[in-house]
This record gives sequence, structure tokens and C-alpha cells, in this order.
Amino acid sequence: MPSRTLTVPDEARAACEAARSLGRRVGFVPTMGALHAGHLALVDESKRRADFVVASIFVNPTQFGPNEDLSRYPRDLAGDVEKLSRADVDLVFAPDPSAMYPAGDDTRVRVGALAAPLEGACRPGHFDGVATVVAKLFGIVGPCVAVFGRKDYQQLLIVRRVVRDLFLAVDVVAHPIVRDPDGLAMSSRNVFLSPADRARALSIAQGLRSAAARFARGERRARELERSAREPLEAAGASIDYVEVRGAEDLSIVRDEIAAPAVLLVASRFGSTRLIDNVVLGADDV
Repeated sequence: MPSRTLTVPDEARAACEAARSLGRRVGFVPTMGALHAGHLALVDESKRRADFVVASIFVNPTQFGPNEDLSRYPRDLAGDVEKLSRADVDLVFAPDPSAMYPAGDDTRVRVGALAAPLEGACRPGHFDGVATVVAKLFGIVGPCVAVFGRKDYQQLLIVRRVVRDLFLAVDVVAHPIVRDPDGLAMSSRNVFLSPADRARALSIAQGLRSAAARFARGERRARELERSAREPLEAAGASIDYVEVRGAEDLSIVRDEIAAPAVLLVASRFGSTRLIDNVVLGADDV
């Protein structure tokens, strides 16, 4: 049966409230569309945790900078709705930008220290847009369990911070990164990779795997682990934005040896396609 698709925020809110009034727990998977198996894994996790599942499809303009790929971002609403219907999603919320940012819209949510490094430094204003649209979506869906992928690790921490700081009735669940058999993390932007660039992009997982293996063998020097992850990228000719070990809970700088849970994060460009990835050291497989 096709999923019910709504485009008006008030109608989506009413549908979620009606489900809760019947004693159903609402699960929520926010997406920007161009869905792949990674997104559907989030849907499956939501179905395990809730009995009324909502997925949103919205390419949020406020998280794209002036020189970024908003107009180029892949879109396939009909195909996405079909995939979500096959996955037995109860409700698809697919608003237009004018519905989410109506005339006179003048409120933005800004997160502090968590949003400053890494993606925040490379993409100024990006996380203001992310935090704002997440707050809006949570306001529409209401109390729920929301599932986010760990590939966007910094985003996940920021969403959790928004929920805590604004006292939102949302349980944020992190889902492990979903990878293709060759190790490349699934991303909607992977469709833009030429065959040659895709082959070069495998250096991301190669570097993360090397660093994770060294960590498992006892290496705790952050710079050495970063070097292990960086060397395959450099050999592949990637344009590197960052390769950094950070505190897993707050993205704090790790200046020397790792003494607390840590994550190794990478952002690099292959051709015109920018990819991000990460590994939680000692916890994740790559």
C-alpha cells in the first residue's frame, strides 16, 4: 500500500498527533531524499522502535552555502516515495521550501562550540541551517524516536545538543554507517562520482581501516592515527579538508595520546564530489 504523503506542516502534525492518540509510538527518519540502502536501514531501525513511522524528504536550502550544490543535489521524489512505500513507512512528509520557510520566517537555531570545528569551519553557516530545520521538523512531528546515521557524526552530536538544550521530547537514536561492499560509505552524493573518482574514494575507508587497526593494536598517538588515515588519501590525490581525531562526545581536540573515547573524522573531495566519513576508534568496523 502506498505511503500517505503530505506536504503541509499542519496536516503532518495532525497525522502524528492522531497516531499518538491511538497509543502508537512515532518513529521519525528525516532525509533529504535521493534515498539509498543506508536511508532504508534507518527506516528499518525506526520500525523496530516505533509503530507509526514518518519519513521526511526535504532538501533544506538553509544548510547550503552560496557556492555549494543545492541546485545540483539529487532529487527523485516519486522514486523515494515508492521506496518508502515498499518499506511500509506510514507517512511521508515532503514539503516545499515555502512551507518550511514561509514569508516572514526570521528565526534560526544556532549551536555553539560543537558546530565550530570540522564541517562548521569548512561550511560556515551549515549547522545553523541543520539545527533550524531539525527543530522545525521536530516541532511538526512532535514526541518521537528519531533515527540518524552516524556518517554525519558531527550533525548527530548537534541534533542531540538541540534536543537537550531546547527540552524537546525526542529520543535521538544513532545508526551505524552503512557501507557498500567495497567499503565506501553510502551517500546520495556518490552518484556524482565518476568510475575513476569512485575508485579513488575508496582511499577514505582504506585510511580509516588502517587507523582503526593500529588503534586495535595499541596505538594511542592521535597524530599517528591521523597519518594512517591521511596517507591513502594523499596517494589517491584527494583534496583533503580535514583528517582529525576528536573526542567522541564533544569533538574536543585530542592533542597527544588518546585517553577517552575518540572518533577519527575525514572530509575530502574527489573531482567535484565532497565526501565525509568517520570511525569511532575501538568501537566501529570499517
